[in-house]
Amino acid sequence: MNENQIAKIIFDLGLKIHRNLGPGLLESAYEECLFYEIRKLGLKVEKQKALPLIYEEVKLEVGYRIDLLVESKLIIEMKSVESLSDIHLAQVLTYLKLSGCKLGLLINFNINLFKNGVRRVINGSLS
Repeated sequence: MNENQIAKIIFDLGLKIHRNLGPGLLESAYEECLFYEIRKLGLKVEKQKALPLIYEEVKLEVGYRIDLLVESKLIIEMKSVESLSDIHLAQVLTYLKLSGCKLGLLINFNINLFKNGVRRVINGSLS
């Protein structure tokens, strides 16, 4: 399964969760629900995956954590904020660079229309 196929599955699961819970909950609530739904499908998913920084061949533990990593291919960064900002995008771009992953989803659950809260981040660009 490629990154785009996984992203489609994640979008559909996020939509299901958003329809059931609506906006306004803590990010951690949506994260737990999405983690549960992904595992239910039998996909490999890691929650709060530590991501070290490699600097001059030294591995530094600086506290980076990916909200969800699916099939070691897709990074999911979840928010429950009034609106997404450039700093949120920068966070996903950093995670993509450090992990070597090609695709990330930046998802804001605190929005009335779910599709307006989802951003695909690909190789340093937003689509």
